[in-house]
Amino acid sequence: MLLNKNYHKLGNTELEVSPICFGTLTMGPLQRNLTPLEGAKLLSYGYEKGINFIDTAEIYDNYAHIKKSMEMSRYRPIISTKSYCFNKKTAQVSVEKALTELGVEYLDVFLLHEQSSYHSIRGHYEAVETLLKYKERGLIKHVGVSTHHIQCVRDVNSFPEIDVIHPIFNVKGLGIVDGNFTDMAQAIDTAFQMGKGIYVMKALGGGHLIRDSKMALEYVFSKKEVDSVAIGMQSSLEIDFNIQLFNGVYNHGLAEKLSNKNRELIIHNWCQKCGKCVETCPQNALTIEEKKVKVIRGKCVFCGYCSRVCSDFCIKVI
Repeated sequence: MLLNKNYHKLGNTELEVSPICFGTLTMGPLQRNLTPLEGAKLLSYGYEKGINFIDTAEIYDNYAHIKKSMEMSRYRPIISTKSYCFNKKTAQVSVEKALTELGVEYLDVFLLHEQSSYHSIRGHYEAVETLLKYKERGLIKHVGVSTHHIQCVRDVNSFPEIDVIHPIFNVKGLGIVDGNFTDMAQAIDTAFQMGKGIYVMKALGGGHLIRDSKMALEYVFSKKEVDSVAIGMQSSLEIDFNIQLFNGVYNHGLAEKLSNKNRELIIHNWCQKCGKCVETCPQNALTIEEKKVKVIRGKCVFCGYCSRVCSDFCIKVI
């Protein structure tokens, strides 16, 4: 089954995106660690099914997967990437790295990764200015932010130069740092009314809502203020299920098969308890108790960001 061609513009941009965005975090080394060829085959399958929008990031370390998918399929999707750049130099390095490793002439969307408020954006504004200069040169089409914070979604309205917001959003409000589901929904609606492009993340709460996937996905698919939903997909079966559900077909057998796949954050016993992962976690889902790093299950959204700072490679999302 092909994804219904219900493409529409990402906010006030000219980009016409598919309602499902292929989230690539899950295929990279922070999670499933597919080879570039394996990832390329999966992405190409998504293109064949009608997905034209990809979300990635510098820390996902999967530009090679995306580049190979474009070579294999001879198809150029809309690409949104992001980095933790904070000044001119770091922004230049991140943009040039993305252009080179993706093998593209321009980036459709470039986001400041994990912003929290007006103040964090202002604190990174040298990077914003640098991204805008790349935009003037045609090397970036649109600038945006990704966030787990309601306040950031609200505050972006004060920055007309920021076109796109990539917020966390799901029916249970899982992963929102500074409020609840209702507040985030209202903030997203206001930003949408202001013309911001909205594509959301963690519709399944990082896997916590997988047993309620029908309810969770149907909810975000139904929101007119959500231009696209980024979903991490690790197999062709997951792609098929999500597309069928968007098209109004619930495959109960496939849902049962996929719902039996529980996700888990593993911390191996050679952990040195240095605390870097605890400091890095945006959800405050890690703590050190009795000389051991423990996961607060209700808070963890399995983003894998903690694993990238572990110098001993103790952490893995499976």
